Amino acid sequence: MQKVEKFQAIYQRACERKGGPAVLESLLSQPLTNAQVAEICDDRFLAEFSKKVFQSGFVWRVVRNKWPDFERLFWGFDIDKLLLMPDEMLESKAQDPSIIRNFSKVKTIRENALMIDRIRQEHGSFAKFVADWPNEDIIGLWTYLKRCGARLGGNTGPYALRALGKDTFILTRDIEAYFRQRDIISGGIQSKSSLNVIQQNFNDLQQQSGRSLQEISLIIANSVGDNLT
Repeated sequence: MQKVEKFQAIYQRACERKGGPAVLESLLSQPLTNAQVAEICDDRFLAEFSKKVFQSGFVWRVVRNKWPDFERLFWGFDIDKLLLMPDEMLESKAQDPSIIRNFSKVKTIRENALMIDRIRQEHGSFAKFVADWPNEDIIGLWTYLKRCGARLGGNTGPYALRALGKDTFILTRDIEAYFRQRDIISGGIQSKSSLNVIQQNFNDLQQQSGRSLQEISLIIANSVGDNLT
């Protein structure tokens, strides 16, 4: 059975594949600090959750192009306004031709507004709740979003967190392939055992490198797969 490599070995292979350290570093991006995440308005969390829900299984470019109309139609994702919206108005908005007319996904906007509202009442803001969540248990935050939110399971929640600046790895095909090739996981990628093992390996690599989960995730992804220069 293989083990996860030392960070330096992964980094060196990624450099060789991409054309050197300078090129690899140019492909990396940094998350926000926890203090910066805590300052994000809660409506931006709802907007990003909603965008990722609509992008799931759909052409991302189409969703991006229509997003200004989503913002207009749903009052900039103002949570207080959305919570006062009656069912009839929600159904009417779901039929507006300026957006993607998928009622089951439109319903998640209000459902996730309810989740955010519950959390902000307990923690002051949803942003503070996310910022305070420890990165060494980021899979715990994923699980919370899946359990308490609407359609935020799989990679939907993690992609939204990444877009908002919260430090997280993402289980892309390249990341999954890496852990399978080294026999670190064998079951479903989203199983509790697989997630725990992957989190622990990311924690170990973070201790070795001092880098963010986001950087490590990107470095691993660039060290495997078909993304050669």
